Amino acid sequence: MTTFHETSKLTQLGHETAQASGPDSALLEKVPNPQAGVRYLIRFVCPEFTSVCPVTGQPDFAHLVIDYVPRDFIVESKSLKLFLGSFRNHGAFHEDCTVRIARRLVDLLDPEWLRIGGYWYPRGGIPIDVFYATGAPPEGLWLPDQGVPPYRGRG
Repeated sequence: MTTFHETSKLTQLGHETAQASGPDSALLEKVPNPQAGVRYLIRFVCPEFTSVCPVTGQPDFAHLVIDYVPRDFIVESKSLKLFLGSFRNHGAFHEDCTVRIARRLVDLLDPEWLRIGGYWYPRGGIPIDVFYATGAPPEGLWLPDQGVPPYRGRG
């Protein structure tokens, strides 16, 4: 069970926190998994993720779905929200944003398994979807569909 002592070391939760200038300076924090030893799935959905095109500076928008099976730690959700928000003025291609988010979480948490679906809205008339996983999902894991339909435009 997570105790107050374990969460009192967090620097963002319960404190006023300024938005980081970019993902490299954004702090991701973790807390002990309150159900360590139990295999379960955690899902975060960010339907309004934004970054900017590194060439044109124009805004890019995505619907992100992050699924992971924790081991000893889970990500502290306020720090994740601030981390995702730090991309708002960050110039990077869709592929870099999506995989960078996954790799930061993997480096922080060492999850049993993680996947991310980056469902990007069209740039130049073409939607770009980016998917990353650390491997095959664990056997016996209930893994719901990410629930994001293919882009249909006005059709």
